Amino acid sequence: MTETASGSVARGGKRPRKGLKMKRIFTKPGVHPYDEIQWERRDVVMTNWRDGSVNFEQRGVEFPEFWSVNAANIVTTKYFRGAVGTPQREWSLKQLIDRVVGVYTRTGIEHGYFAGDEDAEIFDHELKHALAHQVFAFNSPVWFNVGTQSPQQVSACFILSVDDTMESILEWYKEEGVIFKGGSGSGVNLSRIRSSKELLSSGGTASGPVSFMRGADASAGTIKSGGATRRAAKMVVLDVDHPDIEEFIETKAREEDKIRALRDAGFDMDLGGKDIVSVQYQNANNSVRVSDEFMRAVEKGDKFGLRARLTGEVIEEIDAKDLFHKMAKAAWECADPGLQYDDTINDWHTTPETGRITASNPCSEYVHLDNSSCNLASINLLKFLKEDNSFNVADFVKLTELIITAMDISISFADFPTEKIGETTRAYRQLGIGYANLGALLMATGHAYDSDGGRAVAGAITSLMTGVSYRRSAELAGVVGAYDGYARNAEAHKRVMRKHAAANDNLRTVGTMDAKIHSEASRQWSECLKLGEKNGYRNAQASLLAPTGTIGLMMDCDTTGIEPDLALVKFKKLVGGGSMQIVNQTIPRALKLLGYQQEQIEAIVEYIAEHGHVVDAPGLRQEHYEVFDCAMGERAIAPMGHVRMMAATQPFLSGAISKTVNLPESATIDDIAQVYLEGWKLGLKALAVYRDNCKVGQPLSAGGTAKKEEPQEVAEPEVKVIEVNRPTRRRMPNQRPSTTTRFTVGGAKGYMTASSYPDDGLGEVFLKMSKQGSTLAGVMDAFSVAISIGLQYGVPLETYVSKFVNMRFEPAGMTDDPDIRMAASVMDYIFRRLALDYLPYEERAALGLFSAAERAAQQRGEDPAALQEAVDREALAQSAPIEEKKPKEASAAEAEQPAAIAAGRELTLESHQRFTADAPLCMTCGTKMRPAGSCYVCEGCGSTSGCS
Repeated sequence: MTETASGSVARGGKRPRKGLKMKRIFTKPGVHPYDEIQWERRDVVMTNWRDGSVNFEQRGVEFPEFWSVNAANIVTTKYFRGAVGTPQREWSLKQLIDRVVGVYTRTGIEHGYFAGDEDAEIFDHELKHALAHQVFAFNSPVWFNVGTQSPQQVSACFILSVDDTMESILEWYKEEGVIFKGGSGSGVNLSRIRSSKELLSSGGTASGPVSFMRGADASAGTIKSGGATRRAAKMVVLDVDHPDIEEFIETKAREEDKIRALRDAGFDMDLGGKDIVSVQYQNANNSVRVSDEFMRAVEKGDKFGLRARLTGEVIEEIDAKDLFHKMAKAAWECADPGLQYDDTINDWHTTPETGRITASNPCSEYVHLDNSSCNLASINLLKFLKEDNSFNVADFVKLTELIITAMDISISFADFPTEKIGETTRAYRQLGIGYANLGALLMATGHAYDSDGGRAVAGAITSLMTGVSYRRSAELAGVVGAYDGYARNAEAHKRVMRKHAAANDNLRTVGTMDAKIHSEASRQWSECLKLGEKNGYRNAQASLLAPTGTIGLMMDCDTTGIEPDLALVKFKKLVGGGSMQIVNQTIPRALKLLGYQQEQIEAIVEYIAEHGHVVDAPGLRQEHYEVFDCAMGERAIAPMGHVRMMAATQPFLSGAISKTVNLPESATIDDIAQVYLEGWKLGLKALAVYRDNCKVGQPLSAGGTAKKEEPQEVAEPEVKVIEVNRPTRRRMPNQRPSTTTRFTVGGAKGYMTASSYPDDGLGEVFLKMSKQGSTLAGVMDAFSVAISIGLQYGVPLETYVSKFVNMRFEPAGMTDDPDIRMAASVMDYIFRRLALDYLPYEERAALGLFSAAERAAQQRGEDPAALQEAVDREALAQSAPIEEKKPKEASAAEAEQPAAIAAGRELTLESHQRFTADAPLCMTCGTKMRPAGSCYVCEGCGSTSGCS
């Protein structure tokens, strides 16, 4: 713990003030933290996902030997400054950390944060040690900008404001563009803008906020955030009592229908595709700001009034439950809108005298004043798990103090995209400390994510983090003064501190681990209230839970933010290229803690490596299954498990939580409505949902779409023998015509050979994939055999086409086929191609499958069927002479089936790929991104779709 003492360092030439006495956490006097690290040189070479060409190369970069290849690659490509190939280019992690920490230390000295030179040196060394050892990380803008010639923007999250004037709306467009260009995201509430049901002063009708969203959306789609690193991240919020709320709710759902129709017609509708720009409102997350009044009306089935923006009078009454159902229906269709619970947010607001909280950043974790910003930093929780499986509370407290001190110092030197944002941020000094690796910590300590014990640990850690942060903020207020807006909001701020402390008192512990953490949290809150009463607080906001996308990868975290583990098996990049599939390293530790012997652990780990889940793992007791539940896969955590975890931590956060509640494809509209309702009841500030496969090209569900079977004969009471006519295989002749197609899907190359009967009926398909490894090649061989045998037994090609078209998994993306510009998977491409080559136009038209020439003919108003040659429908039914079945005869391809199946055993990730099928492709490297909070992160290069 640090102390305050009289210091000799003057602030801005003023009289000497108190300064912080710093104490060491990880470092030793007289030893530089870098000297205790084993460093090594590596080569970072990044290839183009389309053609394999090199698009980034820097050799001889220097990193600690314990940093993973992926973490080193991401830091080298994302954060090292200077032109590649020049002497100015950074080549060592030491240089990067020195660049950033040097600015923090110098600014801290200049502004009187430290009691003396020794304290400044301790601060400097402790920061460097913690960053080099991946104990925590600042958000990306710090690494991008601090210590460079660029504006020293340190904030990742911004909230803007817009009024009901054209000048304000155009200024909003401009401010968003500047923020996007700087690599950050912003949010705004449009509820001040008059609705399309209200009149203008000139007598005309207002356009309404949804109309103005089009211009902002087009701007965001044009400006790549950070120059070229990712698409702009933005949030648009509308209050539930706005007269245009129904149009706002349904906006993105209607556009999603357009995307499906255009994609099925063959247009390029993927992220970054050239045709996606024709669809609107795709660059923002939409959220409805609901009030307690509205939610109570939903519960009671009452009417709810929509109010004019200028006068506040009710201009229309609607059924609250019906409107709530429309929100859930739209979210069911396209994952938007999310909900923000207005009264809960403002009940925990520390500065209400300055203004209400109306909006959030794009990922919904930063909720504070309009025209403000927040800089983030996240702690790697797994670094505090000791060998005896206890949590290192003392070091966690000290590190939190260090981080809050550094984050507050950054506001003193930071630049901001607009003067209004700069003024507000300097006056209120909003910080966003958070953490990552909670899911890994819980698993490693034998806690199920969806359990009382798991929630108790998470709640205790969050309470301790925020309690220490505000206690340190009160200490800083005694050294360098409270935030400028504190005097005006003192009573409200202290009221919120008491609410946090009361929530901590109500936290019920379950085990030894959370009890010790909670005990320290109680002590910290007690000290926080005392110091706050005396000094006030340096920061209006201290904590939140961000998605930790890129910085989570930088810290080699297994899980991001508050998320559980994604899956039990992952891919790990190897030095020199390539990757290998590994079982999460926290699993053996958890098994040992749960009492399993080494032989049992090895058997269970081997089973997980093969199957990707723990169900029926040898020797694993069923009561321990829940410890290994993940966000996806065989035992996916139930949606309410995610909501309950958010509720366990929300009372201990200044801000909110970036997290999406995942629901299975089978979830109903009522399921989503129930999640939204429970989120309100449990005291969340914001909530977003995502139903699997709800976006772009959703395949037909199993229920209600299958063809009806012929009615079966009903057996009489007595035993009756029914003869069944079994299909007979029609083998291919030894010599048959075939066509070989070379194709590329998402950068993956392959070859398809389709063989026909002499009368042109398709009877055999063989697939070969290049550059994908033996596992995928074996699986494709086995799949080819299965499809070929099915065709030869009389399964119609159109049946396969209807089942496999729109199937989504990796690799996916652009193809080199002019008839099929985008494919959701290799299977999607193959059966689209087979349909175009072998099915008549009428059947393909019913499936929405057309060639490029046919689409062009449709656009010209011509009949595409006229382009088709006459097709003999009988010839398409496999009509080669029937051969007698020889029981012991088998083709060479059939003989290879067991080997192919054995080779396919390593594809354990395939079982959960469908859960991330709707994630976008990375704009930088083309890899499928994965969820990180309510945003997405690319594990290949570290790019994110939101805050990091």
